[in-house]
Amino acid sequence: MKNNKLFFLSEFFILFILLPVSLALPFNIWIKVGMVVIGFIYILVVLKKSENINFQIKKKIDWKSYWRRLVITFLIVVIATTAYVWFQDKDALFYVPVQKPGLFIAILFIYTFLSVWPQEIIYRTFFFERYEALFQNKTLFIFINAIVFSLAHLFFRNTLVLILTFIGGMIFGYTYLKYRSTTAVSIEHALYGNWLFTVGMGHMLAFPGMET
Repeated sequence: MKNNKLFFLSEFFILFILLPVSLALPFNIWIKVGMVVIGFIYILVVLKKSENINFQIKKKIDWKSYWRRLVITFLIVVIATTAYVWFQDKDALFYVPVQKPGLFIAILFIYTFLSVWPQEIIYRTFFFERYEALFQNKTLFIFINAIVFSLAHLFFRNTLVLILTFIGGMIFGYTYLKYRSTTAVSIEHALYGNWLFTVGMGHMLAFPGMET
């Protein structure tokens, strides 16, 4: 048990601290891509073989409570972010979907399938299934998850990104522990993230091509 705990802690440090921090350092981009790909493949293999995760849509989910909570939270996000953009940069409000619809559609597709899903596999499915035994306190578990999820965005070098991803990590962590569904948490993540691009926060979050 002690050896297993040491292995899990070492694995946690490499995947969720050392790797994300290294991505913020100035070295060859293709080496960084290679590191991320190797890490992701390792995670998929571990989930399949060690954690017995089959990546199928979970059947027994209380979808009624899920959608009710999602709608309420989304409305809060919509109101808060719309007000924020209005006061910070009114010209940016809905600029991309109105002025650059082609780019907007491409971003929604790429973000949803090439960013959200891998992130949820790594930071929710793998993280919570792999390390749950190390944390007796669920609130602390979710808090640590939010910290490392924010750390994963350190390479953006943007304070607002770190704040929003920490908040998102708290929300998504709670969702995953409640429903134990990668699909459910990915839908939530994609909805909130794509809304940020829609409302006009893309350039504030340092995403290229989103400037007004």
